[in-house]
This record gives sequence, C-alpha cells and structure tokens, in this order.
Amino acid sequence: MFAAIDNFPALLIWIPLLGGLLSFFVKDAKQAKSSAIVFAASSLLVLLVSMNYAGKENLQVNQVSYEWLSAIGSNFGLILDGLTRSMSLLTAIVFLLVFLLVPSDQYKAAHKFYGLMLLAQCGLVGVFLATDALVFYLFWELALIPVYFLASIWGGEKRIKATFKFFIYTFIGSVLMLVAILYMYNKTNATSFGLSAFFNLNNTASEQYWLFGAFFIAFAIKMPLFPLHTWQPEAYEQSPAPVTMVLSSVMVKMGLFGLLRWIMPLFPLAVKEFNTSILVLIAFGIVYASLVAIYQDNIKRLIAYSSIAHIGLMAMGILTLKEVAVSGALIQMFNHGINILALWMIAFIIERQTGISSISKLGGLAKKAPVLSIFMVIAVLANVALPLTNSFVGEFMIFNGIYQSNKLLAAFAGLSIIFSAVYSLNMIKNVFYGTESQAASVVKDIRGVEILIFIILTVLILIVGIYPQPFFQMFSDALGLILTKYNS
Repeated sequence: MFAAIDNFPALLIWIPLLGGLLSFFVKDAKQAKSSAIVFAASSLLVLLVSMNYAGKENLQVNQVSYEWLSAIGSNFGLILDGLTRSMSLLTAIVFLLVFLLVPSDQYKAAHKFYGLMLLAQCGLVGVFLATDALVFYLFWELALIPVYFLASIWGGEKRIKATFKFFIYTFIGSVLMLVAILYMYNKTNATSFGLSAFFNLNNTASEQYWLFGAFFIAFAIKMPLFPLHTWQPEAYEQSPAPVTMVLSSVMVKMGLFGLLRWIMPLFPLAVKEFNTSILVLIAFGIVYASLVAIYQDNIKRLIAYSSIAHIGLMAMGILTLKEVAVSGALIQMFNHGINILALWMIAFIIERQTGISSISKLGGLAKKAPVLSIFMVIAVLANVALPLTNSFVGEFMIFNGIYQSNKLLAAFAGLSIIFSAVYSLNMIKNVFYGTESQAASVVKDIRGVEILIFIILTVLILIVGIYPQPFFQMFSDALGLILTKYNS
C-alpha cells in the first residue's frame, strides 16, 4: 500500500502530461473531448484515492524524491500535504468541469486545444507539488507556455496585444525568480535546489530583502496584485472562455501558493520588514478593484476586477502573519476557485448563446433561463460571502486576522464587502431581471450536463460553507511550516 501511496504525486503529473501529448494525435473533436474528460477524471480519481489512503494510514504528508539531475543537485522532489492536496483537488475539479461544459465543436483544431489544456494542468499540478526549486521553476514555465498559445490562437480580436502584455509581465517575473533561485543554489555550494536546503541557508537581512523582492514580484504578477494587475482584465477578456476559467480559478493561485510555500518560510526577516507596507498597498488595490468593478459594463471585466479584489484579500490574510487569517486564506483559495469558476461558466453560457458580454445589452434573462438564474444567484451570494456559503468562513477569518494586525486597514479593506455586494447584485439585476432585452429572445435554459455541473458547484459551495472542518484538518500540517519562523 505504501508503494502505491508513493506513486500518487507522480501520477498526478503523468496523467495530464500523457493525456495532453496523446490529444495531439486524436483528430476527431468529439474523441479529443472525450479523451480529455477521461484524463481529467482520472487525475481527480487518483487524488481522491490518495486522500483516502492518507486518511486510513494517518499519513498527512506524502513526500517523495526521484533521481533526476543529480549532477547539479536537483532531484524530482514532490510533496502531497494539506496545501498541495487542496490546490491539486481544485485543479482537478476545474479542468474536469471545464471539459464537460465546453462543446467539442467550440474551437477549431479541438485536439490541439485539449492537448494544450492538459499540458497546462500538468504544469499547474507540478507547481503545487514541487519541493525542488528547479523543478518548481520548470513547471512554473510549463503552466504558462500552453496558456500563451491557447490565448494567442483561439482568443478574441485583440488577443495578440493581450497575450503579448501577459507574456512580458510573466517573463520579467520569471527571470527575477530564476536569478534568486540560482543565487540561493550557489549559496548551498551548488549542491542542492531542494526547498529544505534553501530553508537552512543563513541569508543575511540584506540578502533576504532582495531575494524576497525577486520572488514577490514574480508571485504578485501572477496573482495579480495592484499595481501589477493591468495585464489581467485584457487577458481574461480576450482569452477563450475555458482558458479564462483556468486562469481565474487556478492559475492565479500559483502566486498565493508561492507566497505560502516559498516566501514565508525562506525570507522571514524580509516579510516582517515589508509586510505592513505591502498590506497598505494591497488594501488600496482591493478597494480600487472593487470600485472599478462597480462601473464595468462588460460582464467579463467585472468578474476579472472582482477576482483581483478577492485575491488581494487572501494575500492580506497571509501577510498579517496571524494564524487565523492564514487558515482563512488557505480555505479561501479553494473556495474562490469554485465560486469564480461558476461565474465564468455562466458568463460563457450567456455569451455563447447571445454573442453579447455587455451588461447594458442584456436583461430579463431569468424569464427564458430560470434554472440558470437560480445558479447565478447562488454563485453571486457565495462570491459576496453570504453566511452558510463557502466564502463566509474564509473571509470572516481573514478579516479577523487583519483586524488583529491593524484595525484601520481592516476597516478600509472591509469596504470591499459593501462594494462586492453592490456590483454583484447589480449584475444579477441588470442581466437576469428588469426589462426583457432583445438578446433574451435567443436565450435557452441550461439542461443535461450543464445542470449537473452547476449542481456539483452548488454542492461544493454549501458543503464547505456548512462544514469546513475537514479542510482545516487537512491544512494543519502545512500551517506549521508556513508560520514556523513567525511564532517566536
């Protein structure tokens, strides 16, 4: 049994990798979609089985290492702990539901589209599992490269400009992070890229400051945090809908994950030195993004700015260094992925049927699509953290930690709660209710697989909202490593 457990981390990488490569040879669009669904479902099944085994054996952490580039001190190190399990679970759920939702004839050369999507899944899971800095960096790039091609080939009319801006931002961040990784590798006397080896380095305060800056810029771009966010609305608007769903649900979590797994344990002096200044900047960004969202007429841009605000709140929770806020951010990373996925899926269905993403040109859709409107209301209420929905517990804990850290910041960032309700409820009112628009005449209600997808999302929203304790138990092992240098 233990041999099987040791194979789980590797399987989570190999399954989407092989699926992605095989998809390029499946020319038929329906077969390509079916193949992608099978591989995505297999990843989810492997993860669920690994969680079951871990529970039975009381094995919270499953860490393995395979010989790889031993000549330069790099091993293929992987870990399954509470943090990586939750992120891998979110990734598997998102990709499976996206594949189920998108029609096989939605995009030309569907086999290439699904192949690149599965390669992106492989890269994302690798980022979450890696314990070797070189492996982490390679998967970081692997996750981005397929997304660049997906957006530039199947995106909107302004896709080239949006993807170029996305590439420049992420490239600069990646280069800075690589320089920092190589610096720390040389400090180990060129013997190891392992996280544990980096953890044991006695970096001076000045070294920690610039290393922190290099890593933080890379992660802040990916989240993204204000003022490094300007690539996001354009990229979300111009990318094909499935790519936007992945970007917003999972890929932005790469930055938050990097903050938790790499920055917090490695650079405690720098975190303590700069966290107050960064918290102020993030709080301003949260309120700014929320206000911009209120005035958006494009439903996709509204969701994009909403995501910026919510990601900023999670980053604030982490940087308070308060256990309650970090715990809230950990569960909120999963919850936000589920909620934002539901919103993007509804926006995709509306645009696919009407060809319209402008809120002012929509209205009265609830009369023609009552079931879709019900799921939209549920998703929006979860997004504004209504009690008994999944986001309530996480956001409550985050604000609790922010309040303990700085009362004024908590009050200022708390404005986002009000603004979130304003733009979210206005969106429901203007899109689904009120005067019936011309666009409503062509709208059909969801059925079949689409209803099943939204039932799954709704169940996740309610289960985590009512009984979040299993997630907190899952995170208990990771929390100690994250805050180990901040409890003294």
